[in-house]
This record gives sequence, structure tokens and C-alpha cells, in this order.
Amino acid sequence: MKSRSNILMVIAVLLSHINGFAQIKHAKTETINVSGRCEMCKKTIEEAGSSKKIAEVKWGSKNQLATLVYNSEKTNPDEILKRIALVGYDTERYLAPDDVYAQLPGCCQYERTLRPASTSGHSEMEMSHEHIHSGSHQKTSQESSLPQNEVQLQAVIESYFSLKDALVRSDVTVASEKATALIAAIKAVDMNQLSAEEHPVWMDVLKSVTERSEIIAQSAELSRQREAFALLSDEIYKLVKVSKQETTVYYQHCPMYNNGKGANWLSKESAIKNPYYGSKMLTCGSTTEKIESSVKK
Repeated sequence: MKSRSNILMVIAVLLSHINGFAQIKHAKTETINVSGRCEMCKKTIEEAGSSKKIAEVKWGSKNQLATLVYNSEKTNPDEILKRIALVGYDTERYLAPDDVYAQLPGCCQYERTLRPASTSGHSEMEMSHEHIHSGSHQKTSQESSLPQNEVQLQAVIESYFSLKDALVRSDVTVASEKATALIAAIKAVDMNQLSAEEHPVWMDVLKSVTERSEIIAQSAELSRQREAFALLSDEIYKLVKVSKQETTVYYQHCPMYNNGKGANWLSKESAIKNPYYGSKMLTCGSTTEKIESSVKK
């Protein structure tokens, strides 16, 4: 009887996995070596690599193999494996940063035996890292005042501000365009260059900011765009708090939105320009926090 119960449990788990994979369109599958030790490792690896309806990762501690099922039109194994490496787990293509590995709980600190084979993606990652730390790296006048990680995050945050301005004007088409630009900025971030403080926050918000931005980009309804923007703003706030900003950022609140539940947004201006109501209630709201610039001029 116990044996039968175990078999049924295994079948149920397999069916749940199949159902999850079935939601991914244009699905491709790949199996990759990923180091780890325990169930805590499994949870972290799978959460870091997975993205709702875009990628699903299943990892086994016994064989140290991760099965990647992904939408080939929206992501690729390199993007998934970079996310896994940047939460502390070596893969056959990318090694985890030493400082991130060192912060893993003792039970999760596996033996580091993987030596990534040379791939085009990995080579580009290493070259980017070498250039940043060498005197030969050419910088533009804008980049010269900020370290590389801040330039990358600044592009994401600037794209967010442009999106916010489009919603203030109640312009659905431009909001969609700015959300598409935000998605591009998100994808362009090299997570290997983020600081130890920024790493965990970026990993925490990455899935959500991508999904919310995609909703705004794909929606033709202003109300739907604003709904996604409210959730996006909560995540961008977390990012702004741990990254260095060139200018002061104002965290502002609309008490009327969502049937009086309220919603927040970020702005480079102290004046209230409400992205949830536009010209209907342009000045409805208040500044709840002033995040000072942390870049020395």
C-alpha cells in the first residue's frame, strides 16, 4: 500500500511538471550540469532560472543536472544559466562570482569542480569583465563619471522614467514603446558587473519587472498599462534604493488609485505629475520619500 502511495505521488509530481512545461510556447529543452548540494540549493536554482511562461528549470541533487525548458523566441540557455550563476551556483558555462558563492549557507557550499568550456557567450562575459578592470577600456563622457554597474542600472531607471512620462500624458502608444525600450535595457544588464548589494535585489525584481514591462508593451488599454505600472514601480523602487543615482529621485504616492488603495511611482521631479490619472487629476498625490543623489559631482 505504501509502495502504491509513493508511485502515485511521483506521478502527481511528474504531471505538475508537465503542466508547467506545457504553458511555455515555442519550447526547447536542454540539460546542463549545475553544481549544488541540497533541497535549499534546488529551490534557489529553480527560482533563479525560471520565469513564468518563459522558462522552467528543474534540478536534481543526485545527478547535478538541470533541465531547462524555455521559450526560444524570448530567452536562451545563456540568460538562464547566468541568472543561476549569479545566485551562487556554478554551471558548465558560467561560474558563480566568488563573493556570492561565499555567502551561500554552509549546507549549500558544494565542491567547485566545474570548469566551463569555452563558449561564445562565456567568452563575451569574461572579456567584458576584463575590459572593465583594465585601463584600456574606452568610456564615453557619461560613463566616465559612473562605474559600469551604475551605467547599466541607470539605463533601466531612465527607461522607467520615460515610461512614467508617457502615462502622465495618457499616451498608450508611446507607453508601449517606452516599455519595449525598458525591456531592452533590462536584457542589456550584465548581472556579473553588479555589486554585492545590487545582486540579490536585481535577482529578486528581475522576473517581475520583465513581466510587468511586457504587459505594458503588449497592452492597448491604458487602464491595463497603469495597473502593471503600479506593480512595476514597487520593484523599481527597490532597485533605486540600492543603486547610485546621478540625480535626486522622488518617491510619490497617489491615494486615490485602485479604489482608494493607492499606488506609488518614482520621479526625477518634485512636482506631482500623476501617471495614474494624467490630466484628470494631474497633481493628485504627494512625495513620501526623497532619495538623494549618491554620485559625487
